[in-house]
Amino acid sequence: MWASIEHAIEQVTNQPFSIKHKQPATGGDINLCYWISNYHQNFFVKLNDKSHLEHFESEAYALEQINQSQQITCPEVITYGVTLDKAFLVLSYIPFETPEAKDWYHLGQQLAYMHKRATHGQFGWQHDNYIGDTLQPNHWQSNWRTFFAEQRIAWQLQLLHEKSIKLGNIDHITQVCHDALLHHQVTPCLVHGDLWQGNMGFYHHKPVIFDPACYYGDREVDVAMTELFGQLPDDFYLGYHDTYPLPNNYEQRKLIYNFYHVLNHANLFGGIYIDQSKAVLSRILSLH
Repeated sequence: MWASIEHAIEQVTNQPFSIKHKQPATGGDINLCYWISNYHQNFFVKLNDKSHLEHFESEAYALEQINQSQQITCPEVITYGVTLDKAFLVLSYIPFETPEAKDWYHLGQQLAYMHKRATHGQFGWQHDNYIGDTLQPNHWQSNWRTFFAEQRIAWQLQLLHEKSIKLGNIDHITQVCHDALLHHQVTPCLVHGDLWQGNMGFYHHKPVIFDPACYYGDREVDVAMTELFGQLPDDFYLGYHDTYPLPNNYEQRKLIYNFYHVLNHANLFGGIYIDQSKAVLSRILSLH
């Protein structure tokens, strides 16, 4: 397997590469991850079953789109492919460092610049992709509230329903979420799509984001998710708001946007996330 990965790296870099150092690395719950090196070149490798290749192709495409926006740094895609029994994705290796307050401010700024400048005419993405290990539909849609209600909320509710986890009438919940976004005007922009603290880091005071689930959507979905598992440092939000202030009533929409991620966690992990989904749904229904 590793010989195939060495060869794939050589094909792209046009330099000989032989692994002299290999070390397991943290990389989420889905993939096996490694830092590999020949003492001159360093790479980050993700491994999974061969059937996972489409996930890696989607991730590579999203990373390339973020890099092309030239607003915020993310790992460079080196190569991806399959061995006899594994799919792999090779990225540039970035040794993260402890950030300072100003680094969080710059992250907020740079995310805001990406949202402001990487825009599109419709909501969606060039293909369906993945949020964690869950398929994420991205069919082009001109109406944001329809896109989010149907391709985010209704989709997750249906997946739960197929596991015999029923939170209520899917059509009714979808309609409530749709109506909550009724008067919100949105310009489609490139969003990371899975922006929690575990998917960001810093190197030489430069912010880096990774593990994206990109699409063109409402920029508020990224800001909202940074608050889902505990807020980031205040400097991040100050940097964002100084650059691209959020419109009124964001707090109400944040609940709808993060409902999607709570539902996805319920689908992926079950347990307490099912209870959390019910609790968030009760809040949504009480407000609308």
